[in-house]
Amino acid sequence: MSVSLDGKLVVAISSRALFDFEEENQVFEQSDDRAYMALQLQRLDVPAKPGVAFSLVKKLLAFNRTGLEPTTVRAEPVEVVILSRNDPVSGMRVFRSAQHYGLPIQRGSFTRGQSPWRYLKPLHANLFLSTHLSDVRAALGAGVPAAQVYPKSAHAGNAYPNEVRIAFDGDAVLFSDEAERVYQAEGLQAFQKHEQDKAQQPLLAGPFKPLLAALQRLQQEGTPAMCIRTALVTARSAPAHERAIRTLMNWNIEVDEAMFLGGLAKGEFLREFEPDFFFDDQTGHVDSASKHVPSGHVASGVSNPSS
Repeated sequence: MSVSLDGKLVVAISSRALFDFEEENQVFEQSDDRAYMALQLQRLDVPAKPGVAFSLVKKLLAFNRTGLEPTTVRAEPVEVVILSRNDPVSGMRVFRSAQHYGLPIQRGSFTRGQSPWRYLKPLHANLFLSTHLSDVRAALGAGVPAAQVYPKSAHAGNAYPNEVRIAFDGDAVLFSDEAERVYQAEGLQAFQKHEQDKAQQPLLAGPFKPLLAALQRLQQEGTPAMCIRTALVTARSAPAHERAIRTLMNWNIEVDEAMFLGGLAKGEFLREFEPDFFFDDQTGHVDSASKHVPSGHVASGVSNPSS
């Protein structure tokens, strides 16, 4: 009988996003892949430390096994797959580290320096997290929500063990970059007028709308022992807030919190929300956020020209 990932929330993640391999990566950068492979083999039985996206992955996988009666049978709703530029030998340590932490990760592709993003399509991935910007750009170009993980980001706290907390920027992340283009070309006043005039007209979808929709489905089909809490954290302010809210209403998608910050730095607000991950298209916002919470750069839209 063939196995299918259809209907699951599929997260593809690189080994450096899931685990802290920064020391090993320095060996790779300073020497070659064989020295790196030798070090990983030497440390095969030493579990890697959790990385930036570890908390997000651990909590999402908890949807597979919490809140069920012993006799209940259902398909596990979340699948996490390692998609890594690591070599297969180093991949052994990745799987052993996952086993050490009780993460039921069974699938992975290890491409020894080659970009693995092409395997996202057969995986039907809903999200790709990687430390390699080129892989993230390629994934976004293929229509897969993707973000470059900042390996030196603060790690998630442990205040909400039964909640997956995820925060999203709006324009060029959840929404298209239509309004951001007006802002960059004509300034704040023109942006506010543009959005006020079009308050009743929904924005087009951005690259992360499918992920937000998939998270809502997971929440609705999920378990009383785990829940998802989402936040929109945007530089918009009134009157431009209304179009953002009405767009979500038009999509029949809800967020639990919305922060319209009017240009204030996002980092300290995110520190209080304590997400397991935050997604933003502008590196300045990601730099600010990464001091407080796990953060990733969505390399899409007018703020991220491809050349």
